[in-house]
Amino acid sequence: MRQIVLARPDDWHIHLRDGDALATTVPHCARYLGRGLVMPNLQPPVTRVELALAYRDRILRHVPDGSAFTPLMTLYLTDDTPADEVRRAADSEHVMAFKLYPAGATTNSAAGIHGIEALYPIFEVMEREGVVLSIHGEVTDRDCDIFDRERVFIDRHLEEIVKRFPSLRVVLEHITTADAVEFVRAASHHVAATITAHHLVLNRNDMLVGGIRPHHYCLPVPKRERHREALVEAACSGEPRFFFGSDSAPHGRSRKEAACGCAGVYTAHALVEICATAFAHRGALKRLNDFCSGFGADFYGLPRTTETVTLVEEPWTVPEDFPFTGDRLVPFHAGQEMAWRVHDA
Repeated sequence: MRQIVLARPDDWHIHLRDGDALATTVPHCARYLGRGLVMPNLQPPVTRVELALAYRDRILRHVPDGSAFTPLMTLYLTDDTPADEVRRAADSEHVMAFKLYPAGATTNSAAGIHGIEALYPIFEVMEREGVVLSIHGEVTDRDCDIFDRERVFIDRHLEEIVKRFPSLRVVLEHITTADAVEFVRAASHHVAATITAHHLVLNRNDMLVGGIRPHHYCLPVPKRERHREALVEAACSGEPRFFFGSDSAPHGRSRKEAACGCAGVYTAHALVEICATAFAHRGALKRLNDFCSGFGADFYGLPRTTETVTLVEEPWTVPEDFPFTGDRLVPFHAGQEMAWRVHDA
């Protein structure tokens, strides 16, 4: 039986929701995560430092006793974000980044950005203050094929952003294409990307063949197999500008299995195990620690975690569902057997 000792992993892109949802989502990730960078797309969105700190307090109330989990916060970038809020974020030890959502790109993004060029003065302040710009990198044009939206965003917007603001730290979140991998590799050391657990193992056939699989539907959507292979290669490469961000996104079953189902895959119950499956298949388990526990902290300028968890090659079955705000939450790989399990967490 193989086992691996990892520094307690960090998740650099996670959705916990709010209110009663925290009773399920927080204990799941607190079981084995050291830190989680919490996304701000609540209703209403988390647009100011004071709102982020209040949200952080609500999360902390659900962290189990003895857990080392620390929530780190993001602010929702809007068309009206003032420069002073960037400076307040830079002064806060708990706020790590601003999140840019193009309006309508994903769940709770209606308050997102309508004109990226109009934000250039804010990007200049972020660059000067050393605040990270975290980007959901998709265009939302109705005439742009959904499978092309990431590539078009890179061509239309991201290339110009990193050219105009060469010292701005940018994270292209939850990348899904070989195009994004190539872009990050060609960019400066100020540009990085997160890769999710589910995009390491899903391609678009897994979402669409044999009937629509609503619990595999997320944004950005999974792409062709060649793109999934490019993500696995990047994650396992040992290159420090590719690191883990789960984009774990909980929704109740009734919202997922609906006439117009919502986007989001819930993976917080088994983040490390899913990643281990992909890395083991490629024979790259020795690279898992840097991907999950090292490179993200390095990019954000934080010390690596020192506590450890043990990952054991041991079969277990994922629960069919979990309680969730009066509904049920269906996790990724529900009812399926997994080969790896975290112990000592």
